[in-house]
Amino acid sequence: MVKLASYGGGARVGSMLNYVSRGGELKVENENGETLRGREELARLRGDWDHLFQNRTESRDIGAFSVEVSLSGGSDRHEQVREILKRGFGDRRYAYSVETQNDGSLKIEGYVVLRSGQGERLTADAKAAAIVQERFNASAVAKEAPAAFSFKGYGNGVEYGAAKVRDLIAQRNDVRDDQGRSIADDKAAGDLVQKEWRDELHSRKSRDVMHVIMSARAGTDAVAFEGAVRDFLAAQFAGHRYVFSLHDPENDPKEAAEGGKRPHVHAHAIVTMRSESGDRIETTPATFRQWREVMAEKARDHGINMEMTDRREFATPPAFTRNQVRAVKHNGRTEHVGTSEPAQARYDAKRADRRVVATSQRSRQYILKAQETWQKIAVNAGDTVVAAYAAQHRSYLENGLAQVGHSAAGAVIHADFGRDYRSNMVAIRDMLSEAKDMREQTRPEFEAYEKTVETALFNLQRSAGPEDRSGFEEVSSLAREIVDLRRQMLEMKERGLDEQDGRNAAGDVSKESGAAPERTASEVQEQMNANHQWEAAVAKHGEAVVGVGRDAMANVEHYRSGLAHVETGELGDENRELYEKGLEDSLHHAAQLAASGNGYLRDVANEDPELRAEIETIERNKERGDENKSNKQPVTADTADDRQRDLRVDLEEERPIGQAEREAHQLAETVDATQRQQKSVNRDREAAQRGGETTRTDPAQQHIPRLEELEREQVEQRERNRDDRDR
Repeated sequence: MVKLASYGGGARVGSMLNYVSRGGELKVENENGETLRGREELARLRGDWDHLFQNRTESRDIGAFSVEVSLSGGSDRHEQVREILKRGFGDRRYAYSVETQNDGSLKIEGYVVLRSGQGERLTADAKAAAIVQERFNASAVAKEAPAAFSFKGYGNGVEYGAAKVRDLIAQRNDVRDDQGRSIADDKAAGDLVQKEWRDELHSRKSRDVMHVIMSARAGTDAVAFEGAVRDFLAAQFAGHRYVFSLHDPENDPKEAAEGGKRPHVHAHAIVTMRSESGDRIETTPATFRQWREVMAEKARDHGINMEMTDRREFATPPAFTRNQVRAVKHNGRTEHVGTSEPAQARYDAKRADRRVVATSQRSRQYILKAQETWQKIAVNAGDTVVAAYAAQHRSYLENGLAQVGHSAAGAVIHADFGRDYRSNMVAIRDMLSEAKDMREQTRPEFEAYEKTVETALFNLQRSAGPEDRSGFEEVSSLAREIVDLRRQMLEMKERGLDEQDGRNAAGDVSKESGAAPERTASEVQEQMNANHQWEAAVAKHGEAVVGVGRDAMANVEHYRSGLAHVETGELGDENRELYEKGLEDSLHHAAQLAASGNGYLRDVANEDPELRAEIETIERNKERGDENKSNKQPVTADTADDRQRDLRVDLEEERPIGQAEREAHQLAETVDATQRQQKSVNRDREAAQRGGETTRTDPAQQHIPRLEELEREQVEQRERNRDDRDR
C-alpha cells in the first residue's frame, strides 16, 4: 500500500522529520543512501532543501477573538451579543461563549471565519481588530452597548477550527454559533466547522514537501521491505530530495499506547515536491496508481508477494479521509469515530471491509468487465481453490450490482451516539472483525473471546441512552450471531482433528480444546453426523463447490435469523424491509449458483423449500428465454455462439467428467448472465454513443481498469475539499 498522507510547507519540515525519525531515535536514509541519525543531522536538512521550497505563507482561516461589552441590557443576552458581533464581523461565521462579569459587563470569546462572503480576509491581528472596531463604532448598536474588539491568534484549516471550537465547549458551558444554535458537544463542533465553515474558508497551504507512507502486511520481512521501499523511492522520485525511515514493530521506540509499535512494518518518506531541475510532482489519480504499481513491482523483486489492486475489482469500500474521522484510541491500531453520521458509516464500512460497489455509470461498466474477468479465471483455473476464490469475488460484484439503488445507509444505525457509546461500539467492532483466525484459535481462546464480547455488550448497553435502544438491540443480536458462527467453525475444526487422528470424538474434543466440561453422547453424535455430512458433501461435489455453497447459505441464514428477530420483537420493525430484501437477494444468488451447476446447493434445496422454489423459477425463466430466442431471433453470430455453447453443455452432460472439469462447467454457465447484463448497460448508453461519445473497452483478459471516472471523481472531490490532504 502506498498512501499520500499530507503536504507541508518548508516551515513544517522539521516537525515532519522529527515524527518519522521518532525524535531522532530511528535512522533516516536519504536519496543518496546516506544514513542520518540524531536531531542535529536532521535539522541540517531544512537548510539543504530550502532552495526547493516556495515558502508560501499559509492562509489565516480562523481567528480567536475577544470582545468586552461595557453595558448589558435587554431581555435576551444572546440576541444582544449576536447583534454586537454582526456589526463588527459583518456576514462572517463564528462561534462564541459569553460570561457576565461581576460589574455587570459581558466578556465574549470565540472563533470567527476570517474571510467574508465578499472575499475580504481579516488578518486576526491588531490591524484587523482596529478595522472591526471602526465598523462597530459606526453602528447604532455602539451607542447602546459600547464594546472593545481584539484578536488573540489565528490558525489554518478545518482541523484547527474544529479543535478550537471543541476546546471552547470544554471550557465554557454555553457555546453558540452566529445563528443562535447551541453547540453542545464535540460532534456538533465538528459538524459546524466541517460542513458549514469549510467552503467559506478558502484555505491554502504551501506544498513544499509531501509525506508518503508505504506499508505491507503483518509478518512481512522488514529487511526485504526496506529494500523494496529504497528501490521504489529511487525509481519514482529520481532527481528529488527525500528521506525515509522504517517503522518496524520490533524496533519502534514509541510505545503502543502512544501510537507506536504498529503490528505491520511500514515506512515514512518526506519528499520535496520540486526536483533539482525544477519539475514538480503532479499528484493525480493516475500518479497514485503508478506509485502503487511500481511499489508492488519492487516488492516482488525482493521476494514479497504484493500486487496492485483496484477496489472496484474486489468490491471493497472507499477509504475515509482524515477530516471525516477523529482519533479516539492510539493503542496499537488507531481507532476513530466519524465527524458526522455519513463519515461514521464510511469509516465503519472500511474497517469492517464490507462489500461495496461503485455506483457511477463508468464504474458500473468497469465492474461488469471485472465480473467477466473473474468468471474467466474461475472457468479456466486448473486449481479448484483459485476457481472458488474467483467465483466468490464474481458473486460479490454480482450482488453489489443487484443492490445498486438501495441506499447503503439503510444498514447504518441512525442513533446519535455519545462519546462513551461510540467507544464501546469501537471495542465491539474490534472484537468481531479482528479476532484471531478461527483455524488457529483454541477453545480456551474462543471462550475468553466470547466472554470479552459479552462484557463489551454489557458496557454498550449500560452506556446506551433511550434513543440508542433499537440500535443496541441490532448490534447485540448481530454480535451474538457472529460469535455463534465462530463457535461452529471451532467445532468443525475440532471434529476434523478427531477424524484425522482417529481418536475418540468425545474425549478428544475435550482434550484438544482444553474445555473442562465433557460433552454429552447426543452432542458428540450430532457432531459426528455433521462431520460425516461435510465429508460426504466434499467427496461428492469437491471442497471448492461445497465452500461456495456454504458461504451462500450462510448469507441466507443470516437474513432469516434477522427476520426471526424482527418477528419476536428483538429487532425493530423498521429493519424488516432490509432483512426481507437481503433474504430475497441471497436466496436468488444461491439459486443462481445451483441453477448454474452447484450440486451441493441442489442437494440443500431438497430440504429447503424456499431455495427449491427459487431454483425452479430461475430455470423456468431460462427455458422461456431459450424458447423465445429459438422462435423469434434470426441466426446471428451471437445466437450461433449460444447454440454452440448449449451443444457443448449437452455433450458435457452426456459424458462423465472429472472434478476440476465439473467445477469449471458449473461456473461457466453464469457467463451468460454477465454478458446479458453487459448488453443491457450498453443499450442504456447508446444515445450518448450516437452523439459522438465513444468508450473503448478493455479486453476481458486485461486486469487494468480505465481511470477516467476515478480521476474525475477524485478531482471533483479535491475541488470540494481542497484541504483534505493538507490536514
